[in-house]
Amino acid sequence: MNANTALRPMRPILRATLAPLFAALVLVGCATAPTDIPVVTTTAQFKELTPSQGGTWTRATPAEAQPRGEWWRAFNDPVLDGLVERAAANNTSVQQAAARWAEARAVARSTDADRAPQLGLGAGANRGAGANTVNGARPATLISAGANLSYELDLFGRLSKASDAARLDAQGKEALLQSTRLLVQSEVAQTYLQLRAIDDERALVRENVEAYRDTLRLTQRRQQAGDIAELDVARVQTEVAATESDALALDRQRAQLEHALALLTGESASSFGLRTEPWTTALPTIPAGVPATVLTRRPDVSAAQAGVLAAQARVGVAQTAWFPSIALTASGGFASPELGDLFKWSARAWGIGALMSLPIFDGGRREAGLQSASAQLDQALGGYREQVLTAFRDVEDQLSSLRLLEEQSVVQARAVESARRATTLSDTRYRNGYVSQLDLLDARRSELRNRRQALAVKSAQYQATVGLIRALGGGWEAASPRAVASAS
Repeated sequence: MNANTALRPMRPILRATLAPLFAALVLVGCATAPTDIPVVTTTAQFKELTPSQGGTWTRATPAEAQPRGEWWRAFNDPVLDGLVERAAANNTSVQQAAARWAEARAVARSTDADRAPQLGLGAGANRGAGANTVNGARPATLISAGANLSYELDLFGRLSKASDAARLDAQGKEALLQSTRLLVQSEVAQTYLQLRAIDDERALVRENVEAYRDTLRLTQRRQQAGDIAELDVARVQTEVAATESDALALDRQRAQLEHALALLTGESASSFGLRTEPWTTALPTIPAGVPATVLTRRPDVSAAQAGVLAAQARVGVAQTAWFPSIALTASGGFASPELGDLFKWSARAWGIGALMSLPIFDGGRREAGLQSASAQLDQALGGYREQVLTAFRDVEDQLSSLRLLEEQSVVQARAVESARRATTLSDTRYRNGYVSQLDLLDARRSELRNRRQALAVKSAQYQATVGLIRALGGGWEAASPRAVASAS
C-alpha cells in the first residue's frame, strides 16, 4: 500500500478540519477594524466674534498637547493666584482623577505584558505508587526543577489591538484629569470672584443702612419738634430694618462661598478664611481673533476622541476571535528520584511544543461580541459628536453673554448715575421741606436697587469670562492662530 492509498480515507477529514483555518487566513486581510481618526469639522471663527463673516469651514485635528497657560493670572489678583495653586495641590477631585489615570496606565502596561514572552521557574516533589513504579506498588519519589517559556504569536493583531485600546483608555483618563483640573481652576475663580462681588454688595448695603439711620435721626428730631407725624418715623425704621436684613443675608451668602472655597482648595471649612478686601480684580479682554479650532485642545473633546479610537481597536479585537490563536511553548529542567542526582546531566528533561486553537461552533458568542463592540463604537462616535457640538454651544453662550453684558453695563451705569442724582436732590429738598419723606425713601430705594444691579452685571461679566476660558479649554493667550496651526 503506497502513501497516497493510505492517506485517501483521511482526506475528507483533513479537508473538514483545515477548511475553517483556511477561511480564517483568507478573511484576515479584509476583516480589520476601522482606523480613521475622527476630526472636528468647524468654522474658522466663532459667530459671536466674527458676525459679519461667512461660515468658512476647516478640518482641525485634536491638539490636546497644546499649552493652556496659567490663564487665571490675567485677572491680576494675587489672592486668586494663591487659591488656584492651593487647589492644584490639595483638591480631592484632582487627586481622584490622577489616581484613575495611574490605574489606566497600569492596565495598559499589564495589557502590553501579554505581548511579551512569559518565563517562569518551577520546582516540585511528587511521591506515589502505581503500575509504572519499581516492584509494582512500591512508593517512589520524583523531584523536578525547571523553567517554562511561552509566547503567543500575534499573527492576527489581537494582542496589539487590545494593547492599543488600553493605551487609548489611558489617554482618555489623562484628558479627563486635565478636564478636572480646568474645572477646579474655573470653579475656584468663579467662587472667589462671586465672593468679592458679595463683599462689594455688602459694603454698598451697609452704606445705605447708615444713610437710612441718618435719615431716621433727622426724622425723629422733626417728629419731636412736631413737624411730622410718627408715621414718618415708622416708615424710616422699616427701611433701616429691611436693609439690615439684606446685609445679614449677604453675610450668610459670603460664609457659604468661603466654605465652598475651602472645599475646592482641599482644606477644612472650620479653619479657612478670607479677609474682606476691595474688589480690584482686573477683567481680561477677549481678543477678536481667537480661532474656533482652539476647541480641539479641550480635554473633554480629547477624551471623547480617545474613546472613539479605543472602541475602534476593540472592534478589531472582537474580529480576531474568528481567527486561530497560536502559542509556542518550551520547557527545560531536571527530574530525578533522588535530590542529590537532581542536577546531573543524565537527569535533564526538556520539551517544546506549539498549540493552535480555533473555535468552530460557539452558539453565536463571537458574533455577539463583534456586534457589542460595534455598538460601543457607534455610541462613542455619537458621544464624540455631541461633545464637539456642546463645546461650540458653551463658547457661543459665553461670547454672547459677554457682548450683551457689556451693553447692559453701559446702560446700567447711566441708570445708577441718574438714581444717585435723584437721591441727592431728594435729600436736599426733604431737608428743606420741599418734598415728602416718601419721595426721599423712593429715591434711596431706586438708587440702591440700581447700584446692586450694576454690581450684578459686573459680577456676571467676570463669571462669563471665566466660563469662556473654561469653554475654550484654557487661556486664549496660548491659543494664538499660529499655535493652533502648528498643533494641527
